[in-house]
Amino acid sequence: MFNRRNFVLGAGAVSAVSAAAVSKVAMAALPEPVLQTRPDTMPPLVPTSGRPYNPVVTLNGWTLPWRMNQGVKEFHLVAEPVVRELAPGMKAHLWGYNGQSPGPTIEVVEGDRVRIFVTNKLPEHTSVHWHGQRLPNGMDGVSGLTQPSIQPGKTFVYEFVARRPGTFMYHPHADEMVQMAMGMMGFWVTHPKAPNPLISPVDRDFCFLLSAYDVEPGAATPKIMTMTDFNLWTWNSRVFPGIDSLNVRLNDRVRIRVGNLTMTNHPIHLHGHEFMVTGTDGGPVPKSARWPEVTTDVAVGQMRQIDFVADEPGDWAFHCHKSHHTMNAMGHGLPTMIGVDSRGVSEKISKLIPDYMSMGERGMAEMGEMEMPLPANTLPMMTGQGPFGGVEMGGMFSVLKVRKEQKPGDYSDPGWYAHPKGEVAFEWDGAMPAAKRAVAGAESRGQSMPASAPAAPTELKVRKPNSHAGH
Repeated sequence: MFNRRNFVLGAGAVSAVSAAAVSKVAMAALPEPVLQTRPDTMPPLVPTSGRPYNPVVTLNGWTLPWRMNQGVKEFHLVAEPVVRELAPGMKAHLWGYNGQSPGPTIEVVEGDRVRIFVTNKLPEHTSVHWHGQRLPNGMDGVSGLTQPSIQPGKTFVYEFVARRPGTFMYHPHADEMVQMAMGMMGFWVTHPKAPNPLISPVDRDFCFLLSAYDVEPGAATPKIMTMTDFNLWTWNSRVFPGIDSLNVRLNDRVRIRVGNLTMTNHPIHLHGHEFMVTGTDGGPVPKSARWPEVTTDVAVGQMRQIDFVADEPGDWAFHCHKSHHTMNAMGHGLPTMIGVDSRGVSEKISKLIPDYMSMGERGMAEMGEMEMPLPANTLPMMTGQGPFGGVEMGGMFSVLKVRKEQKPGDYSDPGWYAHPKGEVAFEWDGAMPAAKRAVAGAESRGQSMPASAPAAPTELKVRKPNSHAGH
């Protein structure tokens, strides 16, 4: 549910990025900031004013409402500390906008004049950079370079024309390492004002941001100095099984927009379908430059827009293909214990060190089977139950649910897919054919440059030095 909060701001409390950017009449009455704290995927915000467009659906997020003021579309962003539920059982203390991290999606139409009021309720200064936008230099949002920083308690205003359609982001360019590590980011979509030969109409349009955090088990605030060893890989600051599914109707034309504000690239992979990369933050991709894919790599600071027809019914996995990014609360110092029975030792150590955890004797899946007590405010590394058992995933993982019965505009979860008879893999109980295996000594066959003669076996011998000094 949306909540509204009133801000009583005198004329002296409002600072403008540019004195000519906004009239005194507009500054006299700020639009009310709209807040949202629920982590659910909100329905699309159908426009009731301004130019019409087909709205997006933000995965585990929402779109920021606006008001029209003498032909200008006005928004109000509030930069503030927030509490974000990453998945049931774990919450993080982040920084975000209007009650959430990421902040709300901003949707406009090509040619709109946009005015965004930004109120700073953080404990330090901030700014907002409109990533990928063509705009006046003084509206670019780089503290110290193109504007003064927005100090705590102050409100700045940005105003520009949304000059080109596409998929964009917003984030600070002030103490950026800290503020982005704390979750300050949001999505921006500019819809075309007229039919565009490079932007096809779609039935469903989803968007989400990739972000990463390092939150120690039992803690709630990210470690902002982490550079590579993040332990929580998120879509819109949610991890599986807390990420909502993408629910579509069979034969829907679907668009998914993904932005990356982590510290590494992410190969995003969709099961069961081929797609085209139809857009980036640079604009629509020319049709001659497109090709069918099932995985697209989204590098740091990039956006990727993919289009496909959902013509295969079922529950299809959709995830980052870096295997460590589909796990929760990863422990980077865990030794490999495959083949080592550590059950007795682990039990004794855990009595002395409650947070102790060792890798399973048979692999990581064994850890998912154990019902070990977890530290407060953390998640199992692999979790989530499907119709056939444990899914053994976490982090950047969700499901595309394609259903014939799903009605147009219905984004509700249809439940698990009812597989037609004979279309599920099953255990074989008949006679087994002989399995072929590699033949010993075959390693030299088929090589481009086989050794001229096999090397003689070598035994490593270690000579222990004597204890005499000087030897």
